[in-house]
Amino acid sequence: MIEFLPPNLHQLDLHLIQFGMEQCSPNHIVGPGVRDYYKIHCILGGEGNFEIGGNGYRLGPGQGFLIAPGIVARYASDPDNPWRYCWIGFDGIKAATLLGQAGLSVEQPIFRAEDAQYYEGIIGRMEETASMRAGRDIRLTGLLYEWLSAVVEAQTPQPVPPETRSRDRYIAQVVHMIERNYANRLTVAAIARFVGLQRSYLNALFQEEMGCSIQQHLIAYRMRRAGELLASTPLSVGDTARSVGYDDPLLFSKMFRKTMGMSPTEYRNTR
Repeated sequence: MIEFLPPNLHQLDLHLIQFGMEQCSPNHIVGPGVRDYYKIHCILGGEGNFEIGGNGYRLGPGQGFLIAPGIVARYASDPDNPWRYCWIGFDGIKAATLLGQAGLSVEQPIFRAEDAQYYEGIIGRMEETASMRAGRDIRLTGLLYEWLSAVVEAQTPQPVPPETRSRDRYIAQVVHMIERNYANRLTVAAIARFVGLQRSYLNALFQEEMGCSIQQHLIAYRMRRAGELLASTPLSVGDTARSVGYDDPLLFSKMFRKTMGMSPTEYRNTR
């Protein structure tokens, strides 16, 4: 069973792309290949091999693995005891940060998933949303957060070194600055002055933690807020542009189309 979901323009922070469950046949191989979104598998039974980033792992029940965007991965079921697993595919501005809370990354793609029935149950609840007439995307996003929270909770807490705490504080200051001042003429240089770090160093920290530059995060946040305004208010495109920090409606429309895949007017007409 697998279900692919249409793009969700309202859930830019985190959105589900696909989910599924499968009893694999012996020697069932996926890859080598790359994806442009995150994918997490939770092994419910059986065994198999997972290869990513030049490393190989032998995995079984109570374990899971992460495939990050743009990274070549391959996985294969055991010939005698093929695995059964469930999975989710997702992406979003907050995806890398949430995975980081579980200690998951390209360098550390394996996690504990001892309560496999819990993850299987979430997949079942995702399937049940197919009968919903409205609000399905919100329910699915909630279940995605529930899945990720369980992954975070299941991992052994590690002491956080002082330098990591400082880094997290800097990232939080950037996010807070953007969320409070996106409607103004906000620049990366101004954000760096507010945080008190050199612009290039701060941007490198942010890129490492969030998976995107400060400027990309600012644009994405502005476009998300613009989408909310277009969907819920009668503001003109020009007024919407000014409300999210753009004096030039043409530049705003260009960035909106690049980010959202359609013009502001087209977006409003689809709501």
